[in-house]
Amino acid sequence: MSARIDRESAALARDGYCILERAVDPALVAGINAGLDSRFGATPLCQGGFYGARTKRFGALLRRSPDVARLVMHQRILAIAESALLPWCDRIALNLTQAIEIHPGALPQLPHRDQDMWARPKGTLEYLVNVMWPLDPFTRENGGTRLWPGSHVDPDLVDLDEAEAIVPRLSPGDALVFLGSTLHGGGRNSSLAPRRGIIVSYCLGWLKPFELQWLVYPPAIARGFSPELAALVGYAQHRPNLGNVEGQCPSILLRGDLPDCLPAVDALRPDQEAAVAAFVRGQMGEMG
Repeated sequence: MSARIDRESAALARDGYCILERAVDPALVAGINAGLDSRFGATPLCQGGFYGARTKRFGALLRRSPDVARLVMHQRILAIAESALLPWCDRIALNLTQAIEIHPGALPQLPHRDQDMWARPKGTLEYLVNVMWPLDPFTRENGGTRLWPGSHVDPDLVDLDEAEAIVPRLSPGDALVFLGSTLHGGGRNSSLAPRRGIIVSYCLGWLKPFELQWLVYPPAIARGFSPELAALVGYAQHRPNLGNVEGQCPSILLRGDLPDCLPAVDALRPDQEAAVAAFVRGQMGEMG
């Protein structure tokens, strides 16, 4: 497993994307797709040129389909995401779960980089990792995701030729993993049927996510998550002390016996713990 993850992580870093064929059983994806069918039917078309006037989108998938947790917590993909992001954070976080349905007649989406939602310097670190899970087969004809390989290397490259884009052919069960720095966009759907997919993305744990996970999954819902999934959606601190509740890990909100008054508790990295301990020892020595 480790060698395979190393190869896939290397491909992601080199090309800006990688494909995991048959990452999950297609039957799992078919069940998720069927379970979301009524939601797709009820969701209005998007408004605006970026989201697409012939496209439907909705989020909060962990409470709309419990099996989506198996995609979000896919251990191989989490390992790949961590390899790309952990150099710049203490822990990664869930950025988004979104279902997308591109209808016939949809225009191609503006090529973009998802990292540009954060107005910070680019080119020195990665901000997020995307995973596209096709619910239908993805082709160039039905609006499959198009990518510009290598575009992650230079964040200032924006006007790339459409002829340079690739559209990976994907089947339900496959996973298309790509960096937030990779130029991409949904394709033109020139077929006679909609195509559906699910995007799951992971970001640096100290960023504000695209989808406000704490509002989408309040404690009453997150109590039903595994501890690992609850932490991924935000019920965990990012050291040092970031994202706390009354000075404690926000996972306390998932308890049923939460006291009204709590002590603040350090949540530091090992290097910070060592620095604080050394400082305290020095102060106590001066007092002695």
